[in-house]
Amino acid sequence: MSVLTKGFAEQRGSEMALVDDFAMLTWAELDSRVNQVIHSFRSAGIMAGDTISIVSGNRIEWFEIALACSNMGVTFVPINWHLVAPEIAYILDDSDSKAVIAGHQFVETVAKALEDERSSRIELALVAGAPATGRFGNYDDFVSAGATNEPDDQSFGGPMFYTSGTTGNPKGVRGSMANMEPGTTPEIWHLIGAGFAAMMTVPGITVLCGPVYHSAQWAFSFLPMMAGSATVMQHKYDSAEVLKLIDTHKATNIHLVPTQMKRLVDLPDDIKASFDGSSLELVLHGAAPCPPVVKRSLIDWWGPKITEYYGSTEGSVITIIDSEQWLAKGGSVGPAMDHMEIMVVDDDGKLLGPNEQGTLYFRNGMGQDFEYHKAPEKTEEAHREPGVFTTGDMGYLDDDGYLWLSDRKIDMIISGGVNIYPAEIEGALGGHDLVADVTVIGVPNEEFGEEVKAIVVPNDGVEANDELQATLAAFCRENLAGYKCPRSFDFLEELPRTGTGKVQKRKLREHYWEGHERQI
Repeated sequence: MSVLTKGFAEQRGSEMALVDDFAMLTWAELDSRVNQVIHSFRSAGIMAGDTISIVSGNRIEWFEIALACSNMGVTFVPINWHLVAPEIAYILDDSDSKAVIAGHQFVETVAKALEDERSSRIELALVAGAPATGRFGNYDDFVSAGATNEPDDQSFGGPMFYTSGTTGNPKGVRGSMANMEPGTTPEIWHLIGAGFAAMMTVPGITVLCGPVYHSAQWAFSFLPMMAGSATVMQHKYDSAEVLKLIDTHKATNIHLVPTQMKRLVDLPDDIKASFDGSSLELVLHGAAPCPPVVKRSLIDWWGPKITEYYGSTEGSVITIIDSEQWLAKGGSVGPAMDHMEIMVVDDDGKLLGPNEQGTLYFRNGMGQDFEYHKAPEKTEEAHREPGVFTTGDMGYLDDDGYLWLSDRKIDMIISGGVNIYPAEIEGALGGHDLVADVTVIGVPNEEFGEEVKAIVVPNDGVEANDELQATLAAFCRENLAGYKCPRSFDFLEELPRTGTGKVQKRKLREHYWEGHERQI
């Protein structure tokens, strides 16, 4: 039996462990499958210290693979399935992945990525939920060939998430969970899960309704599993179906982003009235600012179960604020977690006091830190000193120690809870022969919070019209994941720049955000 599922299989073998759109596994079945994945990976030459990538939606196989890697000292890279082939090829190369497993919906895109010379290290390609095709073997056939007995020499493995930077290509974030010493035992995951469960008061059945390739969705599903929580998931978000999943499975906790919260409160009254929801104990939300009217509406409907957190892929959960605290201090993201220290620093590096705004730095009291994979200069740039890091956000602490965010990485756009970094979009559009200059900003969107807008200076002799917009939009769709593509284009004769040549994005943003209470 695999170390991480053995106890649950022995004590609660017949109970539900995982549910997706296609099937259900008990703890005993999950334990057997994880053993088979480990044996099959080893037979294929995937060993401790190696890295694999997963391009899959929310499905049982994702968790089987993640659990197997976590038991066999392998790093697993969750890849955003919205990415296009060149973007996936970059991550496969940068992460040094030896294998890639694709969900059936994404096998064509991954196949194109494997044609890229940057994917030359890939030795094993599997498809889950579809027959073998091309370079891809069938995942179930591959796993079924593995033995079900408990593997020897199990060791700690963990995830490496890729997060885009404000400049350049995406960066792999190697946190403490991906940097354990060789030979560390997998039981560490149980300690992390137990600590997480106690910290977040996470109870017994989790609904996963956002993409598990995102670090927050992973943390709020995989870590509760390490404390014995079952996970019920849906691949494509559907508000009415989420309500049914909660009631059908008596779910106790769920993680949401503001867009999902808005879609829930906007449901027809009859659907809302049919929802019981009495099993729910904890509703976590984060990833982006939530409009206060939406949050209040959900609290009115579901009760004071709504808890907001502030964090990042690099820093995990930093602050937390429950419904009662938020109603008293609406706008704050809460006080620091017990193990986190928040520092506010001015441009000269001086520590600031209460109610003084500056750049936010954080220290994890448990000694956890991170580095960017193959990017020591970016790691150094993000740190004030070893163990003290910044997300680039700005804010202040009030007299009660509550954190207020006054601004964030101004370049970053958060649309539907997804971080979008304009530099990558600007890099693509800037290479088009019809474009002389370009910048990308976030503008208001009622449903998603923000949407992507490109502001373009056409080349000499190029007319700024609908045809140019259509050409650039098509170019973006070919070269960027759909969620990164601008939803609109505006054209100017020149971009406002500072004396040093930097685009004055704040000046551009002001026009679009005029009349809105928020600026992010």
